[in-house]
Amino acid sequence: MSWHIGRLAAFDLETTGTDTEHDRIVTAAIGLVGGGQDAEQHAWLVDPGVEIPAGATAVHGITTERARAEGRPAAEAVAQIIGVLADQVRAGVPIVAFNARFDLTILDREARRYGLPTLVEQAGGPDGLRVIDPYVLDKQVDRYRKGKRTLTLVAEHYDVRVDGAHTAGVDALAAARVAFRLGQRVDELRGMALADLHAQQVRWAAEQAASLQEYFAAQGRPEAVEGAWPFVPHALPSAA
Repeated sequence: MSWHIGRLAAFDLETTGTDTEHDRIVTAAIGLVGGGQDAEQHAWLVDPGVEIPAGATAVHGITTERARAEGRPAAEAVAQIIGVLADQVRAGVPIVAFNARFDLTILDREARRYGLPTLVEQAGGPDGLRVIDPYVLDKQVDRYRKGKRTLTLVAEHYDVRVDGAHTAGVDALAAARVAFRLGQRVDELRGMALADLHAQQVRWAAEQAASLQEYFAAQGRPEAVEGAWPFVPHALPSAA
């Protein structure tokens, strides 16, 4: 059976910003879908313990006041999120996340912030993870398509409807549906075993980052582009 018709753990975060080292989780969703089983939804509203900038609120709609009044303590929520994902990983279910590098790195840093076992640790190391990233896959199979590749635009390209973008639950399920469409339409992807697909995405993501960095350099913009995938390894503090 191809991975695209098996069970998928669709995952998305909304956060206080886009800095994976310092920003915090505000909402999270995991949707367990496919595989001939009933869908199962998990959702969290989190008190991140810091002010939510107005720019972030404008994206996902969650204010500092609401998060403080209604959100779960961050450490508790992070432990629960990792627990649900780890259970799925150990059961052989892949995590589907659009631009997984962002969400999984944020989750890793949050675990470290609160002294919790990380998802990678609970999966038995990086080799235990199986991740499907429609962002990386789409860039690989349709690399010359013009325009931005936001989730909303990529979903539209694959005939996936997105109502309420930047809501974690909606975005998670949209990512899973795009992944399904990719598996459905692209023979190369559909025929891969999960382990092989994961390994190929590691390589493809690095190549995509290198290509973008070369493009920036040609434009006179010497910007470093992160190539690690599906998360950025945590850098140990340098010795004094």
